[in-house]
Amino acid sequence: MDDLKHTVTLPPAQLTAKHWQARLELGFARRDTRSYLAHRLHHGPLVVQKSLHPEGEDICHAVVVHPPGGVAGGDALQLNVNVAAGARALLTTPGAGKWYKANGTKATQTLQFQLEAGSGLEWLPQENILFDAAEVGFNADIQLAADATLAAWDIACLGRQAQQEHWQRGLYQLNQRISRNGQLLWNERARMQADDLVKASRVGLGNAVVFGTFLVCAGKVPAEVLQACRAIVIADAKTGITALPEVLCIRYVGNASQQARQYFEQCWQILRPWYYQKAAVRPRIWNT
Repeated sequence: MDDLKHTVTLPPAQLTAKHWQARLELGFARRDTRSYLAHRLHHGPLVVQKSLHPEGEDICHAVVVHPPGGVAGGDALQLNVNVAAGARALLTTPGAGKWYKANGTKATQTLQFQLEAGSGLEWLPQENILFDAAEVGFNADIQLAADATLAAWDIACLGRQAQQEHWQRGLYQLNQRISRNGQLLWNERARMQADDLVKASRVGLGNAVVFGTFLVCAGKVPAEVLQACRAIVIADAKTGITALPEVLCIRYVGNASQQARQYFEQCWQILRPWYYQKAAVRPRIWNT
């Protein structure tokens, strides 16, 4: 059952010039030993249906749903999340994000996360599939308090592999910033058009069609934890792990989004007992 103090739905003015402008605000709080969804506000087709506690009261799970099922050119999705002091939350999605043909206008997804003292957020969505001719901008601005913990991954699939569709036209953009106490920890930008040389280059994607990044911001990673992650072997794909003082970065480049998810989940199973002192518990929606 949700522990919401209040839920607000704004008037239905979200359809502008035939494009959806959708925004979802979530606020997680802590009462005694229980983390709960305390605030939920949505404008347009981006919602959370309910919150769950499949692993006890300490961590609140929620599934972010985009009811239309796909994002067209010109659409804009914005997710704002605040995790109050001591609260812990896990957010995921019910299925792959589908980004349709642009029709001359770029679609965007913007994440704004604010994590307060002693809080934690795991952002573990399923993959984003870019249809041929999709033009998409992914933006993220994440602010961490001194001792807040973040684990976040993203996976991109160029073209619909099940339909043997190739991403021959389109644009992929990324602008991702993570700061702790106002100090920049991570700043990644990317811009790739479908005909760019980086797609085929050996120092780029090497003709792979799936790539992903898993970031953990929880301080210095213990050597044995890092070694266990590096010991994972993935066939027919390239992986890499970089341990910075404040950020652990895990990369995947291959040809299967399911393989990318499985690899990141294997790393998550190893990392979570370190940064949360709890075993990883798969969100229920992943089993459906």
